[in-house]
Amino acid sequence: MSWAGKLLRVNLTNGTVASEPLRMDWAKQYLGSRGLASKYLVEEIDPKVDPLSPDNKIIWSTGPLTGTMASTGGRYTVVTKGPLTGAIACSNSGGYWGAELKMAGWDMVIFEGKSPKPVYLSIENDVAELKDASHLWGKSVWDTEKTIKASHQDPLVRVSSIGAAGENLVLFAAVVNDLHRAAGRSGVGAVMGSKNLKAVVVRGTKGVGNLVNPKEFMRVTAEKKKILAENGVTGVGLPAMGTQVLMSVINEVGALPTRNHRDVQFEGAGDIGAEAMGRPRTAPGSDGKKPLVTNQACFGCTIACGRIQKIDQNHFTVENKPQYWGASGGLEYEAAWALGAANGVNDLDTLQYANVLCNEHGMDPITFGATIGAVMELYEMGVLTKEQIGIDAKFGSAQALAYFAEITAKGEGFGKEIGQGSKRLTAKYGHPDLSMSVKGQEFPAYDGRGIQGIGLAYATSNRGACHLRGYTIASEVLGIPVKTDPLESNGKPELVKAFQDATAAFDAAGVCIFTSFAWGLADVQPQVAAACGDEFTLENLNTIGERIWNMERDFNNRAGFSSKDDTLPKRLLTEPAKTGPAKGMVNKLGEMLPIYYDIRGWDADGQLKPETRSRLGL
Repeated sequence: MSWAGKLLRVNLTNGTVASEPLRMDWAKQYLGSRGLASKYLVEEIDPKVDPLSPDNKIIWSTGPLTGTMASTGGRYTVVTKGPLTGAIACSNSGGYWGAELKMAGWDMVIFEGKSPKPVYLSIENDVAELKDASHLWGKSVWDTEKTIKASHQDPLVRVSSIGAAGENLVLFAAVVNDLHRAAGRSGVGAVMGSKNLKAVVVRGTKGVGNLVNPKEFMRVTAEKKKILAENGVTGVGLPAMGTQVLMSVINEVGALPTRNHRDVQFEGAGDIGAEAMGRPRTAPGSDGKKPLVTNQACFGCTIACGRIQKIDQNHFTVENKPQYWGASGGLEYEAAWALGAANGVNDLDTLQYANVLCNEHGMDPITFGATIGAVMELYEMGVLTKEQIGIDAKFGSAQALAYFAEITAKGEGFGKEIGQGSKRLTAKYGHPDLSMSVKGQEFPAYDGRGIQGIGLAYATSNRGACHLRGYTIASEVLGIPVKTDPLESNGKPELVKAFQDATAAFDAAGVCIFTSFAWGLADVQPQVAAACGDEFTLENLNTIGERIWNMERDFNNRAGFSSKDDTLPKRLLTEPAKTGPAKGMVNKLGEMLPIYYDIRGWDADGQLKPETRSRLGL
C-alpha cells in the first residue's frame, strides 16, 4: 500500500507532537488527501465551530499517489472549516511540499488548539518538533522560506507558510509553498494565523515504498504519461501557454466576466492573455522584452503548465522596488482574469505585480481581484468615495489595483475591509447583490450565463463558488470528454454531478486535476490499484468520489447551509448577457437545480435522503 500509514497530531495549545496510525478503514473508504482529511475533520470538529477559534482544526494531507512516479503526484491539500464561507474548506496545492511530507514517512498532519506564541512545525523524517517562530512573525512568505532554509542549513527543506495576510486574518489568506504554489482559496491561511502557526517545514529522505505491485505501477504510470504527452491540451497547449491559453477562448464564447460581471466580454482580453505574455513589450519607455521567462513544473509533473514571469523594471509599480525586478511565479488564467478583466484592467505588468504581492504575502488572487471589482462598482456608483478608499478607483485603473494589493496584504486602511471579501464588504455598504459569490466565495473566471453548467457547479459547490469542484468547461467549451452546448441547460445536472464526483476521486488520489483533460477516472484507477490494491476498481473509485462529495455536503448542512445557499447572484439570474453567443440569456439555475437534487439523492431542501446515506455508508 502506498500510504505511509501514520499521521502527526499536533496540539498547539499544549505544545505536543504525537504520531498515530492512520485509520486504514477510512483510507479504504476515502482514499487520501481531500477525501481522508475531510473525513478526519468532520469526525473531529463541531460543524458550527467558529473557523478562527482554537476549536477548529486544520489538516495537511497527501494522497496515496503523492510522492510516487505517477505524473503530477506532488499534490497536497489543506482542509479546515473556512473563515471566508463558514463551509468546509479544502484547498489543493502543487509544488514539492506534498511529496516531501510523504517521503518523510507521513500521510497527514493534524493541528488542533492555538499556540500561545508564534511557532512552526519542523519535520525531518521521523523527528517532528514545534519551534519558536517569533523571529518569523511579520515576515513575508518569501523571507520566511529563506530564513528557515538558512537556519536549518538545508536548501532542500520544503516550507508551507503564511505571510502578512494570514497573520492579519485576511479571510482569503492562502497557504504558500515553494514561493509561489498555493493552497489558495477559502481562507485556509487565516486559520493558520489564528492558531499562531507560521509554517510547516519538512525534509524527507525515505522515499515512498510499500506499493502493492511495483512492476505493474511502473508499467501503468509510463503508459498514462504517454497519454498526457500525446494529448493536445496536456501535451501541447498547457506546456506552451499555460492556463492563460483560456483567456481568448473564454472571451470569444462570451463568458469572460468583466467589470464585476456587468459584461461577459473584455475588450482588453488580448492584452492580458497567453499571447501577450509571450510578446515583446511595445509601450513607450518599456524594456522591449517579453514578460514570460519560461514554464515550470511541480514535483513529478510531465505537463509543466506553471509560468515564470518578469515585470518591466521601468513599470510604475516597481520602478523603485528592485526586489521585484527578478523573475517570479507568473500569471495563471484565474489570477489574470480576477486582477484584470474583473476590474477592466488591461495592463499586464500591473496584473503581475498584484499577483506577485499575493504570492509574497499569501493571498488568494481570485477573491482579492473579484472583491476589487465590487469596490470599483461601488465607487462608480458613488457609494464609496476617494476619501474613504484612498484613491480614484474607476474600472480600468491599474494604479488603484496596485494600491489595493499593497494595502490589503499589509492590512492597512481600507485594505482591512477588502480583506473581509466581497460578501461582507458589499453588505456593509448596502449592496449585497454586487458580491459575485456563492456561500461567500467569489466566482472564478467563467460566467454562468454564457456557460450554463458552470453556473450550476458554482451554486452547488461545497466550498463556495469554484471551478475546480466540477470543471464543466472541459465539456462545454473544450469538448472533453464529449462536447456539450454551453448555452443549453438540459443534461447539465447529470454532467455537473459526474464532474464533481470524478474530481473528488482525482483529488483524493493525490494527482493534479489538469490530468483530467487527457485522463478519465479509468486512467487513474489502474494506478491506484497497482499502488494500493485491486479492491480499488473503477466502480469503487466512482463511489469514493460520490461519498466524498456527500460527506462534505452533509457537514455543510450540519453547519447551517441549506438549499437557499445553492444559488447565484441576482445579476446572473436576472440581468441578461449583453454581448456574445449568450446575448439575452440568464443562467437557468431554477430549471437545473431540482433535477440535480434528484439525481444526487437529496430532498427538496438539499439534505441527504436516508437511502443515499445508507448506500454511501455515511
